[in-house]
Amino acid sequence: MNYSDGQQMRIGDKVKVWEGCIGTIVCSIDDDEYSHEFSKADWGYLKTGVLVDTDKAGLIHYPTDDHSLQLLERAAHRS
Repeated sequence: MNYSDGQQMRIGDKVKVWEGCIGTIVCSIDDDEYSHEFSKADWGYLKTGVLVDTDKAGLIHYPTDDHSLQLLERAAHRS
């Protein structure tokens, strides 16, 4: 999935979900990437999208591009 500017969403990215609600992308199901806390075994059944763990609303599944998500801080590059 991509942000409105075309950049790819990555696990670990910090995002603004809405005013006053911040989250971290914990799974990129489209890219088959899962954090340690949110495993493929538990969440792979969703098939598409990203999971965002938020400070106000808990875990939110975005099955398709949602251009309201704003990138605040890019995850550290993993090699």
